Amino acid sequence: MIIEKIVTNIEKLDQEELNKRHKEKVYLESAHLVKRIQRVETDHGRELGIRLKEPRDLEAGDVLYMDEKNIIIVDVLSDDLLIICPRSINEMGTIAHQLGNRHLPAQFEGEEMLVQYDYLVEELLLELGIPFKREKRKVKQAFRHIGHSHG
Repeated sequence: MIIEKIVTNIEKLDQEELNKRHKEKVYLESAHLVKRIQRVETDHGRELGIRLKEPRDLEAGDVLYMDEKNIIIVDVLSDDLLIICPRSINEMGTIAHQLGNRHLPAQFEGEEMLVQYDYLVEELLLELGIPFKREKRKVKQAFRHIGHSHG
């Protein structure tokens, strides 16, 4: 089966619609959410080709296929993350500046800044005294690098 467009996202479906269908999941690493063309396999062994026509990243909860009986949903594997919890705008500005200089992509959830684990960033946070924790967590979207050069 070739998937060329995303049907919807499960957040847009009501629970009754979701519960009446047999669910299969495609587990992807967060880095693979940006790939518009890829071969994947569901947790039930069904092979799929994804060839998205629209220029958009996949997200956790995207529905790749749905009929009256079945639904195939994207899920994301947990990433090794640094969860940064600045206590002030000064700490936030300091770490944002430092990470920006390294071109590290970040995501935000509430008051937390999420970056993929890097021992150098961990050492920097310890040196600056900015609170953080390391944990495995699923992210909804891929960490996307912003194209930029210092040319």
